[in-house]
Amino acid sequence: MTSFPRYAIYFAAGSDSALTRFGAELLGYDAYTGNELPFPADASRLAPDWRDVSADPRKYGFHATLKAPMALASDRREVELVAACATFAGRARAIPVIRPVVDSISGFIAVIPGEPVGELQQLAADCARDFDSFRAPLSAEDRARRKPEKLSERQRHYLDRWGYPYVMEEFRFHMTLTGRLDVERRGPILEMLQGRFAALGLKTLAIDRVALFKQDHAKARFRIIGEWALTQ
Repeated sequence: MTSFPRYAIYFAAGSDSALTRFGAELLGYDAYTGNELPFPADASRLAPDWRDVSADPRKYGFHATLKAPMALASDRREVELVAACATFAGRARAIPVIRPVVDSISGFIAVIPGEPVGELQQLAADCARDFDSFRAPLSAEDRARRKPEKLSERQRHYLDRWGYPYVMEEFRFHMTLTGRLDVERRGPILEMLQGRFAALGLKTLAIDRVALFKQDHAKARFRIIGEWALTQ
């Protein structure tokens, strides 16, 4: 059985950024404030079931995963994780900069890098390693939920080693906007989201901070409880 609370180390673009507002409005939820938001009119017109379309990512808030949700190990406490986030952010590193685009990835739609960025892969790998001592072991239920029978051998190894299959070489940065969509629905929704994103005029995006998200119980949404700028 999953233990709570759960914590995750994510990238979020900052409470006052246009990208955060873009994602929060589409998900109908702001992870910085915990407030529900009305959906954009064009999204609701195109997909009257937009609440269902965006239900999966709404639970987590608009983010990119760096260290996947985890319950804390029995000998760890929230205050220690908060301190570790500050320490991690305080170590000098190259700040990844991506060219953000909206596209389909594994059947859902997300903001993703236009091309691979080595510094971003390194940041994610560092997060996977550096925060792993805080992670409680996966329960059998949580492991089964990842459908290991559908994963590659390397992904199953990473699932058992790191508690998440999409780390290291398998990591793909994405800020999710929808759940998985059938092919026939995906095209029109992708076109609408690409148009909305283009209106932001966001040509580059610095992955310049880490945020600590917390989920209090199984029916709760994740909410940001701390954020730290990375040191260059």
